[in-house]
Parts: sequence; C-alpha cells; structure tokens
Amino acid sequence: MSFSQALSGLNSQAQKLGTIGNNIANSQTVGFKGSNVQFSDVFANSKVGLGTRVSAVLQNFSEGNVESTNRNLDLAVAGEGFFRYADTSGEVVYSRNGQLSMTSEGDLINAQGFQIMGYGLNAAGEVQVGGQPQALNVSAEELAASATTRVGTTLNLDARKVAGSDMSTTEVRTDNTGTATTNIDYHYSNNYTVYDSLGNPRNITVYYEKVDEFPAGTPVQNTWAARMTLDGQALMNGADPRAFEISFDANGKLRNAGDVANGGIAGIEFLSADFFNGEPDDLSFDLNLAGTTQFGNTSTVSSLTQNGYTSGTLVGITIDENGTIMRNYSNEESRAAGQIALVSFRNPEGLTPGGDNVWRASNESGQELVGAPGTGLLGGIVSGAVETSNVDMARELVSMIVAQRAYQANSQTIKTQDELLQTAINLR
Repeated sequence: MSFSQALSGLNSQAQKLGTIGNNIANSQTVGFKGSNVQFSDVFANSKVGLGTRVSAVLQNFSEGNVESTNRNLDLAVAGEGFFRYADTSGEVVYSRNGQLSMTSEGDLINAQGFQIMGYGLNAAGEVQVGGQPQALNVSAEELAASATTRVGTTLNLDARKVAGSDMSTTEVRTDNTGTATTNIDYHYSNNYTVYDSLGNPRNITVYYEKVDEFPAGTPVQNTWAARMTLDGQALMNGADPRAFEISFDANGKLRNAGDVANGGIAGIEFLSADFFNGEPDDLSFDLNLAGTTQFGNTSTVSSLTQNGYTSGTLVGITIDENGTIMRNYSNEESRAAGQIALVSFRNPEGLTPGGDNVWRASNESGQELVGAPGTGLLGGIVSGAVETSNVDMARELVSMIVAQRAYQANSQTIKTQDELLQTAINLR
C-alpha cells in the first residue's frame, strides 16, 4: 500500500497553513500583500495519482484600503505602482509602504532606513521629470530674498468723479530726510507692499486724481493722474510729485497707462534712483494696469499681484498628489525639493519578496517602468494616509478551517491504510 498520497497532502496543507498564518500575522502591516497557495496533482504514468504538490505561491497585489493618519509624511498609492527605495547598500527595492520620516540631513527614509527615490531638480530649481531617479533630499537652506520686479493691479476708477472737486488731501515727504513735504490731492488711493533687493518690505501708495488737463494746459477727457509714494516719500519730478497718465476710451476701457515720457501702454516703470536718492537698497519694478476700467461704480481694486518676497526659513514640507515635495518657508513662499517617482511592472506577481515590506525585481517581473505619479497607469499619491494590508481576515480564517480539515482528512487516510496493512499482516 502507498502512503505517498496522504503524505503529499499533509505537506501541501502544512504549506498552505503556513501561508495563511503569515497572511494573518501581517494583517496589520502597512502595504502588505497576501499570498495564495496553488496545488497541482501528481501522476507518474499510472491510473491512480500519487498525490498533490504545491505548484506556486502567488502574491495578491490587489489594493488595500487607504486610511487617513493626518501625518503628512505618511504616503499611500491610490492605484497601481510601487514606491522606489534605495536600501542601505544602495540596491533598488520596491514597496507599497510609504511611512516616511526625515533625518537631520533632510533624507526621506522608511523605518528600515531605506531612502525614497524620485526626480531631482535642474539648475533652475525645477523638477527634472524623466531624468534618472535619485535618492531624494530636502535642503534646509534658507530662501534668499527676491526684489519685486513687477506689480500687476486691476481696478475700476469711478467715472462719476469730476476733475477738481470732491477730493482728499494727504501730506507726503519729498525727500528721504523727512524735512520737506508737499500735499497730494486725489479721488482714490490704494497701497501694497513690495520688496527691495535686501528683502526689506516697502509700502507703496498710489494716489489717483481725475483730471481735465494732462499735462497742464492740454485738455483731456476720461483721464486720471497717478502719483506714487514709497514709505511716505513721493516720487518727484522737480519740485512736484511726478504724475503718470491713465486714460480710457468712451466705453471705459483702458486706452493708455504710462509716463508721458515713455508712452507706456499698460505699464509704468519705476527705478530705485527715483526713490532712494543714492541709498544702497535696489528696487526697480513695472506697474501693469492691464484690465483697469473707468465705469460709473465705486473705485475699487479687483486684483493685485507682485513677485517679490523677503528671505524665509524652512518651516515644513508637504507632498502633492503628483508626488512633488514642496518646501514651505516662513515668508509664505514654497519651492519644490523633488518629485517622488512610482514604478510599475508588466508582471508584479513575479516580484521577489525581500522582507521589510519590500520586493525586488526579477526576470519574471520584467524591468521597472518609472514615471511620475498620476501618469499612464500609475496611481496618485495620497499624503497623510497609508494603505492597509489587503489581507481579508474573515476569508483567511475560513481558509484556515478548510486547510485544517484537509490536514486531518489526510491524517485519517494514513491511519486507515495503517489499519489495512495491520490486517494483512495478521493474516499470516
């Protein structure tokens, strides 16, 4: 009699129970993918089979649930793809676990010290998508100040205003000593902050006066004179505050905005020498008034933009859905530090498990296909969340019961064959 069939069944069910036990043990492991055992029967040119064997242990790469952690360095992949890591030896490995922390040097690593990889920056500080993936680092370098070079503002100037009437008056300085002053009459004013080359904030105020002559002695219609001050000091033209023309057509649309001397169409240029009288601070910017109107409504500003800022220190990072790591500074500016890359495989079931929540590529998996999150078949990145294990506990417990019963049944087959053999022996 043959005990081989039952023994093969015992061995196969033992392997299945081991796989189930491993799945259950990792039911709380972030990014873990459960495995399933596949059996095949064994024949050797006989009518009766010789039992069974484990033909394969296949990994199940279906997605787990994405759960919020409210920790911005916890990442999950929503869709297909793997994070790309460099392990402590420099070898490339892959994982669905995106629980990161940042070292004092700015490296983004997982619990095993493996550094996440992606696209770095070019010389202009822009993400170099499509380049060779590299281990990412977040620099703590302070962001240098940037002087304002352009200001854009869109406003409406009240067409109902009458030149020379119903105006306000303000006293302004005419030089940087503060000893000489003059008055500016105006119908409307607005102010904003610009930054010089040292990052010092400077307050700009523009005073708008509706006029019927510009320059003096030249009759005009639908025209305003704009005068500017910096920190309370007027931009002067000789003994008088310098005036810039802003004129509109009969439909209230901007026709011309600029200095009479340069004939600007929608912009006015201001130079540091106009304000600072030889001081070492540098400030030169263009004021663009495109879109400004003159309608019969209250004067108001509808938009205001400027491109300067003071220096800033790093206060934190955020990670966008497309994997871009943004450095956030104390001056409310943000700059990219790199972009996390994702990879996919033609046959992910061919990946070789490496422990520590990672896999390695193999001939069966094929070569990695690297790309930015959200492109092609790659999923997006969810910050402040993790992907839970895809192990279905209820299914695993049922499978364990079935495997246990199969193991017991194979044991019973051995017992029965033993009894039959004992009976045959007793016949002697």
